[in-house]
Amino acid sequence: MSVVSTSKPVRNPPPAPCRTYDELVARVRAGALGPDPRSRRIAVAFTTRQAVRHDGRGTGYHNEVLSLRLAGAVGSCAVEPGELPDSALDECVGADVAGLLDHPVPAVRVAALDAYLMHVTPHTPDHGALPVALPAGSSLEKSTARAEAVVELLDLAGGSCVLVVGVVNSLLEALRSRGLRYVPCDLKGGTTEWGEPVVGDALAAAGSCDALLVSGMTLGNGTFEPLREHALRHGKQLVMFAQTGSAVLPRFLGHGVSAVCAEPYPFFWLDGGPGVVHRYTSSGGAR
Repeated sequence: MSVVSTSKPVRNPPPAPCRTYDELVARVRAGALGPDPRSRRIAVAFTTRQAVRHDGRGTGYHNEVLSLRLAGAVGSCAVEPGELPDSALDECVGADVAGLLDHPVPAVRVAALDAYLMHVTPHTPDHGALPVALPAGSSLEKSTARAEAVVELLDLAGGSCVLVVGVVNSLLEALRSRGLRYVPCDLKGGTTEWGEPVVGDALAAAGSCDALLVSGMTLGNGTFEPLREHALRHGKQLVMFAQTGSAVLPRFLGHGVSAVCAEPYPFFWLDGGPGVVHRYTSSGGAR
């Protein structure tokens, strides 16, 4: 199964870049990127939970995602299952974005920022995005297609080593198919589908890797900025695959992030129909 670009290559620049996550939040607070966030309120808050075990795979996993709807946009942040307080949804509904950027729960802050940026800069070619169609199919087929769309953003010679932060077995398979080595990393540790050890400290492992392939979940757990700074300092490619913060991460292109595969809600695992992801590169062109 292959992925198909649904538009011609774009040459528009990505959304106005930021040097750090804190700078981005400050610019949103100040209304520098769009309408005053105090004037924009969240209409709907919801969580999406899933348990999955693909056919032919020996292990499964669970996902939980907080999503906030602002007008026609939905922003999301993944959380560890069971971690989100029961009160979070009620606290988000009717609240303004500015207030939620100060919420004590990190996932709420990230989802609110994502919703605001989706509202002001949706994933369209005029904002630097290249849509890539995911064909209909089983959960495993769609996972495999998405993995191809992500891994194609890496520009590496065979034998290079990639740090994969946020273990997705389909991504590991796609890297192997391109002759790339990898170090799987996840805060939960454990092993991959093939019994490979999963390291827990991404930054410690980054030094021995040639490039970084990183989940947007790092926005919610506070590990994104150190990884971005490592990539920037050492001139390494940092490709983000993002259900969490899909509209946030393109803002760091050229400041440590080299490419983003953005996947806003609804995610590929929610149904068997065709879908779409949106790819960004620091040059603004398609890859």
